[in-house]
Amino acid sequence: MAEKHKQSATGGPAAAVVLGIETSCDDTAAALVRRRPDGSAEILSNAVWTDHEDHAAFGGVVPEIAARSHVERLDIVIARAFTEAGMAVGDIDAVAATAGPGLIGGVMVGLTAGKAIAMATGAALIPVNHLEGHAITVRMTDRADYPFLLLLISGGHTQLVQVSGLGDYRRLGSTIDDAAGEAFDKTAKLLGLGQPGGPRIESAAVGGRHDRYDLPEPLKRRDGCDFSFSGLKTAVREIAERMTDEDGRMAGQDIADLAASFQFAAARHLAQRTENAMNAAGVNEGERRFVVAGGVAANCTIKAMLSSLCERKDWRLIAPPAKYCTDNAAMIAWAGAERFAAGMAPDFDEALAFAPRARWPLATPPEGRALGGGRKGPKA
Repeated sequence: MAEKHKQSATGGPAAAVVLGIETSCDDTAAALVRRRPDGSAEILSNAVWTDHEDHAAFGGVVPEIAARSHVERLDIVIARAFTEAGMAVGDIDAVAATAGPGLIGGVMVGLTAGKAIAMATGAALIPVNHLEGHAITVRMTDRADYPFLLLLISGGHTQLVQVSGLGDYRRLGSTIDDAAGEAFDKTAKLLGLGQPGGPRIESAAVGGRHDRYDLPEPLKRRDGCDFSFSGLKTAVREIAERMTDEDGRMAGQDIADLAASFQFAAARHLAQRTENAMNAAGVNEGERRFVVAGGVAANCTIKAMLSSLCERKDWRLIAPPAKYCTDNAAMIAWAGAERFAAGMAPDFDEALAFAPRARWPLATPPEGRALGGGRKGPKA
């Protein structure tokens, strides 16, 4: 067992099977991924237990409920992942577990489980940054080459990152207040659509007019690549208050139009700031690869607007399939597999001592900028 740890920590074999564990928010997930000798991926299983009803009555994810759910479900989900893959726990070469950023209770559950499995099997242990999982998912699904420009948009994170290689990230811009997914969730709650906010807003917007309400264009007169969504959220609230009757209800068409208007404004803002990053990137024509990842990347309006931008600017748009945009363990397993193959897995004792992190920046900030992101601190 000790020899297996030593081999893994100094550079794994060209092919490796990695168990991934993801518990950073409310989804409990486990997956088995094989990295082939040629660097391609084989997703052997990808089990996700999602139950938004646990949090529905509270209008959002409750950290204590999420952590307790992970404790109750994680062993079941891990067993399901092995069953779907037709493998036994002794077949793995490494365990990759999300170690942050995220809700600290959930991160603790998943990382502790990963440590226990690694100790029991002799597999390498690789604590993974959840954001790195999102960032390099396209290398699992599309074998995208480095470098590329990444727009990471999720429930807690919105940032533009220049990805030059594994572990080589430079942040070009980030949100100065709410993340995109957070804004979708809060807007859905405001409109009485329930959770998760992103899919509910998108569904409500299908029958709506995106041009009915003139919503602001955040940071329109400000250079750079940062984002801001608080003004959009405030504008939606003010309109909703005007449209609400004495019983506190809004007409169905008003809700649809406001949802469509917010969704369009959010997509426009994301595209405008991304265009600034493209203009500033200064990359060669053959390196104009633009990757969009994170749960919000599954939104069709956002993808369509970004696709139009890429076509106009002559960039190649690469987006993972929707099921790998939202939180999943396959992306965590793949991040671990990439680090394992590159000899970047930590020493086993070092990995075992790794503490879970609520905040864990993926990328260095632009020159002259403190590492942070909004009034709540360094969310990314």
